[in-house]
Amino acid sequence: MRTKFVGAVLAAAAALTLTACGGSGGSGDKPAADVSAEPARTGAITLDSPKAKPDLVLTDTSEKKYELVKETKGRPVLLYFGYTYCPDVCSTVVADIAAAEKKLPKEDQDKLQVVFVTTDPERDTPKRMREWLDAQGGQDIVGLTGDFATIQAAAKPLGILVEPAKKEKDGSVTVSHGAEVVGFSPKDDGGHWIYTSSTTSEQYTKDLPKIIKGENP
Repeated sequence: MRTKFVGAVLAAAAALTLTACGGSGGSGDKPAADVSAEPARTGAITLDSPKAKPDLVLTDTSEKKYELVKETKGRPVLLYFGYTYCPDVCSTVVADIAAAEKKLPKEDQDKLQVVFVTTDPERDTPKRMREWLDAQGGQDIVGLTGDFATIQAAAKPLGILVEPAKKEKDGSVTVSHGAEVVGFSPKDDGGHWIYTSSTTSEQYTKDLPKIIKGENP
């Protein structure tokens, strides 16, 4: 399987993440990655105007309806759009967040909600997403799948690129989507912060206690 990973940070943030990843075939193959352009900044980009939380209603990994706005109201949230067949970038982002979350006090872990929305719903079943998230250390991460058009529409106001999976002539699959993680404040449920795929687990560990309080990192 070959994948293409493209991310554009919100225009307001004036930054760009462009990462191309490739795998030679089946799911067991080791991927090769070529980072074409990567922003040096690893910390949060604070937006001048917060973004509204998407009014998403999808299916979680327990195959139950999940209403994002309702379920996360008043909670600090990290929202990421990706897919489980991504050979390296998505797993790195999710694993870094999961590792940082585990370093928080239990009380703060209970407050924080990390949400992973698939950009490849045709292949990312609830069962597969749960197994994949758990494998990255994200047992507490909510995985959501559903109608692609709904997912794409929800990502657009956030400035995150999400394009349909495309099967190439050679049988490989190309999936393009944004590399950004959006942080939402518990104070107003607005998206105030953007992280790129360059953000390390150490940076998340440093920033999460402030985000949980609704403070700028």
